[in-house]
Amino acid sequence: MSQPLIKYTLTKAGRQPEWLSSDSRSFKGQHGAPANKAGKLPRFGSPQDTIYLGIGAGDPDSDGTPDGYVGTIASKADLQTYITEIGSAAGYKVTTPTVTGVQTSVTTGLSTAWGQVEYSGGLSTTTSSKHTTSGVGTVATLSGSAVTKVVVVTDTPTGSTTATTDTSVVVDPASTLSGVSTSVGIVTTTSSGLEVGVTTTTTTTSTTSYTYTDVTSSSSTSTSSTTTDGVTTRTDTVTTTETTNYETSYDYAAEATRLWDIHQAINS
Repeated sequence: MSQPLIKYTLTKAGRQPEWLSSDSRSFKGQHGAPANKAGKLPRFGSPQDTIYLGIGAGDPDSDGTPDGYVGTIASKADLQTYITEIGSAAGYKVTTPTVTGVQTSVTTGLSTAWGQVEYSGGLSTTTSSKHTTSGVGTVATLSGSAVTKVVVVTDTPTGSTTATTDTSVVVDPASTLSGVSTSVGIVTTTSSGLEVGVTTTTTTTSTTSYTYTDVTSSSSTSTSSTTTDGVTTRTDTVTTTETTNYETSYDYAAEATRLWDIHQAINS
């Protein structure tokens, strides 16, 4: 019995179809793609609005197909074309984390110098120059936005007050910020009361959009101690590591080969 490569959706109950292959080598839920076309009336409703690739337990019945069945893919060439189409639309990339910076800071001193409530000396720190490398491909970038300023002006019959809240954009210290732009929105509300009269509140909100490089930094600390003639010296070594995500092109041919080889092995 043939076990074909199938395009399918979840069932109306939101589950994987029972008619998918149970072979231990099989796969399902691969390369999810929108089932509905943008700007068109939806053909599929939730939770069936994503099409996946999998292996069916048998050929579809010409008299009718089960809930969730969309179609089959008959050749490796068709498979590669399909994956390329959905991958291009989704912006497939291969992301590879690469250690691009390492720096150490070594602090040494007698054990009595550590943990002083009011530091009075006794510790020495040596920081190495940062060792840097680069990865293969293009440094990945991410996008973000944040409210960076809110100004609230309150006008009453007795006077006006202004309250300002500033919030900085925060990214990893190793990341590079770029593409910064700010948009401003103003909302005015008015209220009245018999005793206080008319109160007008104007809220001006600044929202900053930005991009930044996908770089993260982390630190680890190791501690060692040595005792000579009853005198203990402690050394702390802090290692700071920067990891950069690099993007390279997705290999559609290799992915088509991987999935098709599974399909062929099951059907051999």
